[in-house]
Amino acid sequence: MPHENTDFTRMDLSDQSDWKKIAVATVEHQPAVSERLLNMLRSFQGLHLGFGVDQLHHALQTATMARRDNAADEMVLISLLHDVGKYISVANHGQIAAEILKPYVSDAAYQIVRTHQDFQGRHYYQHFGMPQNLREKHRDQPWFSLAETFTDVWDQAAFDPKYPVLPLEEFAPLVRQYFDRFPGS
Repeated sequence: MPHENTDFTRMDLSDQSDWKKIAVATVEHQPAVSERLLNMLRSFQGLHLGFGVDQLHHALQTATMARRDNAADEMVLISLLHDVGKYISVANHGQIAAEILKPYVSDAAYQIVRTHQDFQGRHYYQHFGMPQNLREKHRDQPWFSLAETFTDVWDQAAFDPKYPVLPLEEFAPLVRQYFDRFPGS
């Protein structure tokens, strides 16, 4: 059933009844966050960006590898969603994905996604004449070793088109568990 919308044209002209309407609509809209994220991942099917696998396969392979290594659920989740920022921009996808995830995950998980390009540089930045040791600026962080595992064991190794990945629907309950609630709840 559609909700009654407000009719104010400026926030400073709104009243409490307007914000009650907005609050109800917002609460009902929140569970759609996980579906939007899953749809963003689905949209990566066929998007190769020059790689030998599409971005959906890469996300699924990274998450599948993490799950098969018995990683914590949160690590599996960020393994699946670490590149979701590519939906908007490839160049700064890590920061975009991290900001999407930030309200729903631990600070360590947020930092791993935010800095994963610094960690990946060890594996390919030399091809661009860039320093390969950018991860070192994060060495004193408590999440450093988790970031190394994420990057070196799963993410940078997840480009094998023959690797048997788990289907996206296998991860959907995990995505819903984290995102079908209000941040911080």
